[in-house]
Amino acid sequence: MTIKAPQPGHVLRTTIAHIGGLDARASEAAQQRQQSLTKPAGALGRLEELSIQLAGITGELRPLLRPCQVIICAGDHGVVAEGISAYPSEVTAQMVLNFLAGGAAINVLARLFGADVLIVDVGVKSDLPDHARLVKAKIRPGTRNFLYEPAMTRAEAVAAVEVGIGVAQKSIEEGARVLVTGDMGIGNTTASAAIAATLSGLPAVEVTGLGAGVGRDGWRRKVEVVQRAVDLHMPDQHDALDVLSKVGGLEIGAIAGIVLAAAAARVPVIVDGVISTARACH
Repeated sequence: MTIKAPQPGHVLRTTIAHIGGLDARASEAAQQRQQSLTKPAGALGRLEELSIQLAGITGELRPLLRPCQVIICAGDHGVVAEGISAYPSEVTAQMVLNFLAGGAAINVLARLFGADVLIVDVGVKSDLPDHARLVKAKIRPGTRNFLYEPAMTRAEAVAAVEVGIGVAQKSIEEGARVLVTGDMGIGNTTASAAIAATLSGLPAVEVTGLGAGVGRDGWRRKVEVVQRAVDLHMPDQHDALDVLSKVGGLEIGAIAGIVLAAAAARVPVIVDGVISTARACH
Protein backbone atom coordinates (compact mmCIF):
# COMPACT_ATOMS: atom_id res chain seq x y z
CA MET A 1 0.00 0.00 0.00
CA THR A 2 1.25 3.49 -0.86
CA ILE A 3 0.65 6.21 1.70
CA LYS A 4 1.01 9.77 0.54
CA ALA A 5 3.13 12.00 2.76
CA PRO A 6 1.39 15.15 4.04
CA GLN A 7 1.87 18.23 1.92
CA PRO A 8 4.24 20.86 3.38
CA GLY A 9 2.22 22.97 5.77
CA HIS A 10 -0.52 20.39 6.23
CA VAL A 11 0.51 19.58 9.80
CA LEU A 12 0.69 23.28 10.65
CA ARG A 13 -2.73 24.04 9.17
CA THR A 14 -4.33 21.05 10.88
CA THR A 15 -2.83 21.98 14.24
CA ILE A 16 -4.01 25.58 14.04
CA ALA A 17 -7.50 24.40 13.08
CA HIS A 18 -7.72 22.43 16.34
CA ILE A 19 -6.91 25.39 18.59
CA GLY A 20 -9.91 26.70 20.50
CA GLY A 21 -10.50 29.29 23.18
CA LEU A 22 -10.43 28.95 26.95
CA ASP A 23 -13.05 26.66 28.48
CA ALA A 24 -15.40 29.21 30.03
CA ARG A 25 -17.28 26.62 32.08
CA ALA A 26 -14.08 25.25 33.66
CA SER A 27 -12.81 28.77 34.34
CA GLU A 28 -16.08 29.72 36.05
CA ALA A 29 -16.00 26.54 38.13
CA ALA A 30 -12.44 27.29 39.23
CA GLN A 31 -13.41 30.83 40.19
CA GLN A 32 -16.36 29.59 42.23
CA ARG A 33 -14.10 27.09 43.97
CA GLN A 34 -11.75 29.91 44.95
CA GLN A 35 -14.67 31.77 46.52
CA SER A 36 -15.65 28.69 48.54
CA LEU A 37 -12.22 28.20 50.15
CA THR A 38 -11.64 29.32 53.74
CA LYS A 39 -9.49 32.39 53.08
CA PRO A 40 -9.94 36.09 52.31
CA ALA A 41 -10.84 36.78 48.69
CA GLY A 42 -7.70 37.20 46.62
CA ALA A 43 -5.42 36.15 49.48
CA LEU A 44 -3.39 33.85 47.23
CA GLY A 45 -2.83 36.61 44.68
CA ARG A 46 -1.48 35.49 41.32
CA LEU A 47 -1.88 31.82 42.27
CA GLU A 48 -5.66 32.23 42.18
CA GLU A 49 -5.49 33.76 38.71
CA LEU A 50 -3.24 30.93 37.53
CA SER A 51 -5.60 28.26 38.85
CA ILE A 52 -8.47 29.80 36.90
CA GLN A 53 -6.33 30.17 33.79
CA LEU A 54 -5.12 26.56 33.98
CA ALA A 55 -8.69 25.35 34.31
CA GLY A 56 -9.65 27.32 31.21
CA ILE A 57 -6.68 25.95 29.25
CA THR A 58 -7.18 22.30 30.17
CA GLY A 59 -10.95 22.23 30.55
CA GLU A 60 -10.47 20.60 33.98
CA LEU A 61 -11.28 22.07 37.39
CA ARG A 62 -8.19 20.59 39.03
CA PRO A 63 -5.87 19.64 36.18
CA LEU A 64 -3.04 17.20 36.60
CA LEU A 65 0.22 19.09 36.01
CA ARG A 66 2.65 16.18 36.05
CA PRO A 67 4.70 14.94 34.32
CA CYS A 68 6.46 18.01 32.96
CA GLN A 69 8.55 17.95 29.77
CA VAL A 70 11.25 20.55 29.06
CA ILE A 71 11.94 20.85 25.33
CA ILE A 72 15.05 22.79 24.31
CA CYS A 73 15.28 23.65 20.62
CA ALA A 74 18.73 24.37 19.18
CA GLY A 75 19.86 26.11 16.01
CA ASP A 76 22.60 28.39 14.74
CA HIS A 77 22.36 31.83 13.14
CA GLY A 78 24.24 33.15 10.12
CA VAL A 79 24.04 36.71 11.45
CA VAL A 80 26.70 35.79 14.05
CA ALA A 81 29.20 36.62 11.29
CA GLU A 82 28.37 40.30 11.93
CA GLY A 83 29.95 40.32 15.38
CA ILE A 84 26.70 40.60 17.29
CA SER A 85 27.64 37.93 19.84
CA ALA A 86 30.52 37.54 22.27
CA TYR A 87 30.65 33.84 21.43
CA PRO A 88 31.19 31.92 18.18
CA SER A 89 28.56 29.61 16.70
CA GLU A 90 30.54 26.57 17.88
CA VAL A 91 29.31 27.25 21.40
CA THR A 92 25.80 26.18 20.38
CA ALA A 93 26.90 22.57 19.86
CA GLN A 94 29.05 22.68 22.99
CA MET A 95 26.08 23.77 25.07
CA VAL A 96 23.87 21.07 23.54
CA LEU A 97 26.43 18.47 24.62
CA ASN A 98 26.36 19.99 28.11
CA PHE A 99 22.56 19.70 28.20
CA LEU A 100 22.82 16.06 27.16
CA ALA A 101 25.42 15.43 29.86
CA GLY A 102 23.09 16.95 32.45
CA GLY A 103 25.50 19.74 33.38
CA ALA A 104 23.53 22.91 32.57
CA ALA A 105 21.39 25.05 34.85
CA ILE A 106 18.19 23.80 33.22
CA ASN A 107 19.19 20.22 34.02
CA VAL A 108 19.58 21.12 37.69
CA LEU A 109 16.21 22.87 37.80
CA ALA A 110 14.53 20.05 35.89
CA ARG A 111 15.88 17.47 38.32
CA LEU A 112 14.66 19.58 41.23
CA PHE A 113 11.11 19.56 39.87
CA GLY A 114 11.18 16.03 38.46
CA ALA A 115 10.95 17.21 34.86
CA ASP A 116 12.44 15.48 31.83
CA VAL A 117 14.72 17.39 29.42
CA LEU A 118 14.63 16.79 25.68
CA ILE A 119 16.88 18.53 23.13
CA VAL A 120 15.83 19.11 19.51
CA ASP A 121 18.49 19.82 16.88
CA VAL A 122 16.55 21.78 14.31
CA GLY A 123 19.48 23.75 12.89
CA VAL A 124 22.83 23.31 14.68
CA LYS A 125 25.80 23.84 12.33
CA SER A 126 27.79 20.95 13.77
CA ASP A 127 26.86 17.29 13.62
CA LEU A 128 25.83 15.95 17.01
CA PRO A 129 26.22 12.39 18.32
CA ASP A 130 23.25 10.11 18.79
CA HIS A 131 21.71 10.36 22.23
CA ALA A 132 18.53 9.11 23.84
CA ARG A 133 17.52 12.65 24.81
CA LEU A 134 18.35 14.23 21.44
CA VAL A 135 15.91 14.54 18.55
CA LYS A 136 17.77 14.99 15.28
CA ALA A 137 15.53 17.05 13.02
CA LYS A 138 17.95 19.45 11.33
CA ILE A 139 16.29 21.53 8.60
CA ARG A 140 19.59 23.10 7.56
CA PRO A 141 22.91 23.83 9.35
CA GLY A 142 21.94 27.23 10.68
CA THR A 143 20.12 30.13 9.10
CA ARG A 144 21.55 32.45 6.48
CA ASN A 145 22.91 35.87 7.41
CA PHE A 146 19.73 37.94 7.47
CA LEU A 147 21.65 41.18 7.24
CA TYR A 148 21.97 40.42 3.51
CA GLU A 149 19.36 37.75 2.68
CA PRO A 150 16.34 36.11 4.32
CA ALA A 151 17.26 33.84 7.20
CA MET A 152 15.51 30.92 5.50
CA THR A 153 12.95 30.11 2.85
CA ARG A 154 9.29 30.07 3.74
CA ALA A 155 9.28 26.29 3.23
CA GLU A 156 12.15 25.95 5.71
CA ALA A 157 10.26 28.11 8.21
CA VAL A 158 7.19 25.88 7.89
CA ALA A 159 9.36 22.79 8.30
CA ALA A 160 10.90 24.19 11.49
CA VAL A 161 7.48 24.91 12.98
CA GLU A 162 6.30 21.43 12.08
CA VAL A 163 9.33 19.88 13.77
CA GLY A 164 8.21 21.55 16.99
CA ILE A 165 4.63 20.38 16.48
CA GLY A 166 5.75 16.79 15.99
CA VAL A 167 8.02 16.75 19.04
CA ALA A 168 5.35 18.31 21.26
CA GLN A 169 2.65 15.96 20.03
CA LYS A 170 4.83 12.94 20.80
CA SER A 171 5.60 14.24 24.30
CA ILE A 172 1.90 14.80 24.96
CA GLU A 173 1.01 11.36 23.61
CA GLU A 174 3.58 9.89 26.00
CA GLY A 175 1.89 11.59 28.94
CA ALA A 176 3.36 15.07 29.36
CA ARG A 177 0.82 17.39 31.01
CA VAL A 178 2.94 20.56 31.00
CA LEU A 179 5.52 21.65 28.45
CA VAL A 180 8.38 24.07 29.10
CA THR A 181 10.10 25.68 26.11
CA GLY A 182 13.81 26.40 25.98
CA ASP A 183 16.33 27.46 23.37
CA MET A 184 19.99 27.28 22.47
CA GLY A 185 21.51 29.21 19.61
CA ILE A 186 24.31 31.73 19.59
CA GLY A 187 22.88 34.87 17.98
CA ASN A 188 19.26 34.12 18.73
CA THR A 189 18.70 37.24 20.84
CA THR A 190 19.45 39.23 17.68
CA ALA A 191 16.82 37.29 15.75
CA SER A 192 14.38 37.72 18.64
CA ALA A 193 15.01 41.47 18.66
CA ALA A 194 14.27 41.62 14.94
CA ILE A 195 11.03 39.71 15.52
CA ALA A 196 10.08 41.98 18.42
CA ALA A 197 10.82 45.11 16.37
CA THR A 198 8.65 43.82 13.54
CA LEU A 199 5.70 42.75 15.68
CA SER A 200 5.74 45.84 17.91
CA GLY A 201 6.59 48.40 15.22
CA LEU A 202 9.20 49.82 17.59
CA PRO A 203 12.72 50.80 16.50
CA ALA A 204 15.48 48.26 17.13
CA VAL A 205 17.09 50.40 19.81
CA GLU A 206 14.00 49.98 22.03
CA VAL A 207 13.73 46.18 21.79
CA THR A 208 17.35 45.03 21.55
CA GLY A 209 19.09 43.90 24.73
CA LEU A 210 22.78 43.67 25.54
CA GLY A 211 22.88 39.92 25.26
CA ALA A 212 25.76 38.13 26.99
CA GLY A 213 29.04 39.95 27.22
CA VAL A 214 29.05 42.14 24.10
CA GLY A 215 29.37 45.45 25.95
CA ARG A 216 28.03 48.82 24.80
CA ASP A 217 29.93 48.87 21.51
CA GLY A 218 28.71 45.39 20.69
CA TRP A 219 25.17 46.38 21.62
CA ARG A 220 25.29 49.35 19.23
CA ARG A 221 26.44 47.04 16.44
CA LYS A 222 23.64 44.64 17.33
CA VAL A 223 21.03 47.41 17.20
CA GLU A 224 22.36 48.53 13.81
CA VAL A 225 22.20 44.99 12.41
CA VAL A 226 18.65 44.44 13.65
CA GLN A 227 17.41 47.75 12.25
CA ARG A 228 19.11 47.27 8.89
CA ALA A 229 17.70 43.75 8.57
CA VAL A 230 14.15 44.86 9.36
CA ASP A 231 14.44 47.80 6.94
CA LEU A 232 15.87 45.57 4.22
CA HIS A 233 13.39 42.71 4.39
CA MET A 234 10.30 44.58 5.65
CA PRO A 235 8.71 41.50 7.25
CA ASP A 236 4.93 41.52 7.27
CA GLN A 237 3.92 41.70 10.93
CA HIS A 238 0.57 40.15 10.01
CA ASP A 239 2.25 37.09 8.45
CA ALA A 240 4.10 35.10 11.12
CA LEU A 241 5.82 32.84 8.60
CA ASP A 242 7.06 35.83 6.65
CA VAL A 243 8.64 37.27 9.81
CA LEU A 244 10.14 33.93 10.81
CA SER A 245 11.61 33.24 7.39
CA LYS A 246 13.12 36.69 6.96
CA VAL A 247 14.59 37.49 10.38
CA GLY A 248 13.90 34.48 12.60
CA GLY A 249 15.65 31.28 13.55
CA LEU A 250 15.06 27.58 13.06
CA GLU A 251 14.90 26.90 16.79
CA ILE A 252 12.53 29.84 17.20
CA GLY A 253 10.21 28.31 14.62
CA ALA A 254 10.31 24.96 16.42
CA ILE A 255 9.36 26.66 19.69
CA ALA A 256 6.37 28.20 17.93
CA GLY A 257 5.36 24.71 16.82
CA ILE A 258 5.55 23.44 20.39
CA VAL A 259 3.27 26.23 21.59
CA LEU A 260 0.77 25.59 18.78
CA ALA A 261 0.68 21.83 19.40
CA ALA A 262 0.19 22.34 23.12
CA ALA A 263 -2.62 24.84 22.51
CA ALA A 264 -4.36 22.38 20.20
CA ALA A 265 -4.10 19.66 22.86
CA ARG A 266 -5.11 21.97 25.74
CA VAL A 267 -1.77 21.43 27.48
CA PRO A 268 -0.25 24.40 29.38
CA VAL A 269 3.11 25.79 28.26
CA ILE A 270 5.57 27.61 30.50
CA VAL A 271 7.46 30.27 28.54
CA ASP A 272 10.60 31.87 29.89
CA GLY A 273 13.25 34.10 28.30
CA VAL A 274 13.29 36.58 25.45
CA ILE A 275 13.61 33.99 22.66
CA SER A 276 10.68 31.84 23.79
CA THR A 277 8.63 34.94 24.54
CA ALA A 278 9.23 36.41 21.09
CA ARG A 279 8.15 33.17 19.51
CA ALA A 280 5.08 32.77 21.74
CA CYS A 281 3.99 36.32 20.83
CA HIS A 282 4.53 35.45 17.21
